[in-house]
Amino acid sequence: MAELVAPQEGEEICDPTCGSGSLLMKCGQRVQIEHNGSKKYALYGQEAIGSTWALAKMNMFLHGEDNHRIEWGDTIRNPKILDSDDRLKHFDVVVANPPFSLEKWGHGTAENDKFSRFRRGIPPKTKGDYAFILHMIETMKPKTGRMAVVAPHGVLFRGSSEGKIRQKLVEENLLDAVIGLPEKLFYGTGIPAAILVLRKNKSDKNVLFIDASREFVSGKNQNQLSEDHIAKIVKTYQERDPEGVDKYAYFATPEEMAENDFNLNIPRYVDTFEEEEEIDLMAVRAEREKLKAELADLEAQMDGYLKELGYGS
Repeated sequence: MAELVAPQEGEEICDPTCGSGSLLMKCGQRVQIEHNGSKKYALYGQEAIGSTWALAKMNMFLHGEDNHRIEWGDTIRNPKILDSDDRLKHFDVVVANPPFSLEKWGHGTAENDKFSRFRRGIPPKTKGDYAFILHMIETMKPKTGRMAVVAPHGVLFRGSSEGKIRQKLVEENLLDAVIGLPEKLFYGTGIPAAILVLRKNKSDKNVLFIDASREFVSGKNQNQLSEDHIAKIVKTYQERDPEGVDKYAYFATPEEMAENDFNLNIPRYVDTFEEEEEIDLMAVRAEREKLKAELADLEAQMDGYLKELGYGS
């Protein structure tokens, strides 16, 4: 995810569900790698669980991340990373791996949200995936803002309010890419997930769909993406080249997504069907006749052998 959003020197990076801070530090490490060890960036995060928040603070200290601000609290009910005007602070990069389909996310307070995060629609009461996605969108800077978020595949096709939210994201040209990942990739869940990449200042109106679900290193309890798998995903995303990505990626136009009622299920766009090799029936028949002849010869040899031993008539 850090490679997809490509954080740069001097940028502000936020994870609104930061956990122990590992994703934030990955983004920081990328800046350091790309800019000769530069630490000219700032990391921001919020975490709802107190013990995990403390762990994030400790990780920042142990890894020498001095320019950080990690808050403790519920991002949806009580966002704490605000600017001087008591509004949501904006960032160049926003990344997150929020809890999947959180049942109690703050639905009761969403309609009167003072930050207007849910003007595109209020997510279902028992599925908070889009609550986090909409929060992240509101924290992107108008020109440089981009985000990547891990979500269950349900966010791509579930109907009702989620369908209306998806429609808004496409019509506002915010959605940049949908990347399908393998199953058993994340701790705590065996279901396959997807990465949604969104941008405030896109270069075109199309959405890139990538089906990376079939390429992984199989493990007993957990699957993994190898460096080559990750490199292929990032290369496909960065190049946005419609050629040479057959069976792996597809560029969908707004019209195509509208025709599908804004259902973004990846198989609707990426055709992974592999045609079976055509069978030469004449060759199969010839091989069958050859095998029959060889079997008849073996049976004749066996009969002769048995007669020599005094068996049979």
